[in-house]
Formats: sequence, structure tokens, C-alpha cells
Amino acid sequence: MKTTSNIPDDLMKTAISLSKNRTKTKTVIVDLQEYIRLKKIEKVLENEGKLQFESSWEKTRHAR
Repeated sequence: MKTTSNIPDDLMKTAISLSKNRTKTKTVIVDLQEYIRLKKIEKVLENEGKLQFESSWEKTRHAR
């Protein structure tokens, strides 16, 4: 999908230098993928301590 975005030059230059990508497009793609990955991790960590696993999980898994 082609999109026009107004990204400040200093922000883009910093992102490009940190990601070591050669193009703005690749930088934006990699940065968006990383952002999504971090948000998924945050979502998983929100459940920390809320889930209980039984010691017989492997037996239950193979019982199907």
C-alpha cells in the first residue's frame, strides 16, 4: 500500500542511522514490525501471574 506520511526529517534521519537501513521505506517497515512485536510482548506480559499451568499439561496435550 502506498502512503504519504509527514515524518520530521530529524526523526527519519535518526531512525535510518539506528536501523542501518539504506532506504526510508525499509526503515519504516522494519520499525513498524519492531513496534508491533513490542506491543505483542506487552500484551502477553499483561497476563503475567494471571494464568496457571498444571504440571500435567503435556499429558493433557496428548490426550486429544
